Amino acid sequence: MDNTKMKQVAIQGYPGAFHEIAARLYFNGTPLDVVPADTFEEVVALVENNAGADVGMMAIENSIAGSLLYNYNLINRSALQISGEVYLRIKQNLLVVPGTGLADLDEVHSHYMAIAQCKEFFKAYPKIKLVETKDTAESARYISQQGLKTTGAIASSLAAQMYELEILRESIETNKLNYTRFIVLEHFMNVPHDEGFNKVSVSFAVSHKTGSLYKALKVLNDLDANMTKIQSTPIAGRPWEYLFFVDFLLDDTGKFGSVIQGLSETTLGLKILGKYKAGEHHED
Repeated sequence: MDNTKMKQVAIQGYPGAFHEIAARLYFNGTPLDVVPADTFEEVVALVENNAGADVGMMAIENSIAGSLLYNYNLINRSALQISGEVYLRIKQNLLVVPGTGLADLDEVHSHYMAIAQCKEFFKAYPKIKLVETKDTAESARYISQQGLKTTGAIASSLAAQMYELEILRESIETNKLNYTRFIVLEHFMNVPHDEGFNKVSVSFAVSHKTGSLYKALKVLNDLDANMTKIQSTPIAGRPWEYLFFVDFLLDDTGKFGSVIQGLSETTLGLKILGKYKAGEHHED
C-alpha cells in the first residue's frame, strides 16, 4: 500500500462510524479521505463510476445478526471486486455532551441496530426514550452540534473523539462478542492481481438435479479448499431458485485454477467476487 497518497474511501454512514474505524484499521496508517454515503448503493456507485472514491468499505456480515443479503446482491451485480477484509468487535458507547449525567437524559438516539444491541442496558432506565436514526455517528454529531444536554447517542469511541463528546458508559452492548466483517471493494480494473491472496469469494447457481450443490462443494473438498462461508439468496424473477455465495481459504494458492475449473464445470453462472488476504480481527 502507498502510505503517502491520500486514499478516498466511501463508507455508508458518517465520519466516526464503525465503517471508518474498519477502514483505518485495514489501511493502517495510509492517509484517508472518508467519503460518506447514505446508502450502500451510493457506496457502490461512488467506486464503480469513479465518482469520488478509490475504494468502498462495506459491512457484509455480523456475528449476531448474520449476513447482509442485500449487500451480497449489490456486489454480485456490480463491477466491483473484494480486495480485502477486516473484522471489528463492535463496542457501543453511550455518548453525551460533557457534564451530562444519566439522570439528565430523556432520549438516546442511534441507528436501529445499535439500539437493538443495547436494549438490555436501558431496561434499568425506563424514562429514557430510544429514538431510531439513520446512523450512529450522525446521531453523535447532531447532539454535539445542538449542544443537547438531555439527549445522548449510542456510537463509537471515534465518534466521541471527533464530536468532542463524553463517553458516559462504555461498551453497553448486551453481547460482548459482537463482531462485524467489513470488506474492501474496488473496481475490477483496479484490483491488484495475485498479491498474496489466500481467500476467495465466488457466487454461483446450480441446477435442480439431485446432488448439484454437493458436486460443487465436493470440488472444494477434493482440492483442500477450506470453505468458511456459504450463503444462499433467492434469484429475483426465478421462484425457488437460489444464488450461492461461498468463501474459501486456500493454503496452496497454486490450486486456484483447478478449483475455479472444477466449479465452472459443476455450477451455473460462476463469478469470482474477489481474491484477497484473510482479514485480521480487531477489538476496536
